[in-house]
Amino acid sequence: MTVTIRRAGPDDVDFLVELVTHEQVAPFLAAVRPSDRDAVAALVARSTDDPDAFGVFVIETDGERAGTVEFERVNRRSRIAGLGGLALHPSYRGRGIADEASRLFQRHLIGELGFHRLELEVYAFNERALAHAERAGFVREGVRRKAYWRHGQWVDGVLFGLVEEDLAP
Repeated sequence: MTVTIRRAGPDDVDFLVELVTHEQVAPFLAAVRPSDRDAVAALVARSTDDPDAFGVFVIETDGERAGTVEFERVNRRSRIAGLGGLALHPSYRGRGIADEASRLFQRHLIGELGFHRLELEVYAFNERALAHAERAGFVREGVRRKAYWRHGQWVDGVLFGLVEEDLAP
């Protein structure tokens, strides 16, 4: 099995919409995440227009679309990127694809785009994503207590960070 990542293009929009609206994916993504076709197409266009500051990527395994991940520059001077939107289609789960894609993405952002620090936040109820973040090398840095209204209740956000020195060899 070969896992690759690539920047999303216009012909990926329908796949991305289907993925982020999937009943087993949507409950775990940010409530404000764009999910209609026009909004997703705008994100993909922005990714192409400003590739050093924003990116929507497609995760592929053996040439088949399997998921997505995104980044946005949150601090130019300190070279910090915020990561989000990691989603893997349920039929590809449990094979280490997200872990491998995350490591490829980390190396791309730090090694090729020159970011110093990567940050992400995970809903505390998302046990699968919490375990993934730690397997992928992110360091748990803190918790935003009861920060988000999700599924009829206040939920915590767990903060993770990664710097170049944290990358596995």
